Amino acid sequence: MVISKTIAGLVGPTLVAVAAALLLNLGSISAVLEPLSRDPALVLIYGMLLFVAGLAIVRTHNRWAADWSTLVTIVGWLLVAGGLIRMLFPLKFAAVAGDMSQSSGVMAVVAVLVLAVGAFLSFKAYGSS
Repeated sequence: MVISKTIAGLVGPTLVAVAAALLLNLGSISAVLEPLSRDPALVLIYGMLLFVAGLAIVRTHNRWAADWSTLVTIVGWLLVAGGLIRMLFPLKFAAVAGDMSQSSGVMAVVAVLVLAVGAFLSFKAYGSS
């Protein structure tokens, strides 16, 4: 359980910060994400970083138990899958990112979900017990 808390202590606050940045910048998120639709190389590099981060989590924490720590493993596998998709299909993903950036409603829902997961992992990592 120590490794679960350690990884949750890193991933949780990171997700909270990312979600807060998205929510605070919802009005200008299209201007931030729009360059991705013109530069698939950024998508490819971002995919590599996500893939390595996810692989690091999965290599140290591929735990499928009936408790909260499974969420750490799921986040790791989602990062691996997200990174792999970005590396294999950078042009397609760039186009999708460009389309998604136009919908602030979708971005708000994603940000709230990321915030919830990040807050939960932070609570489990830094809370008592």
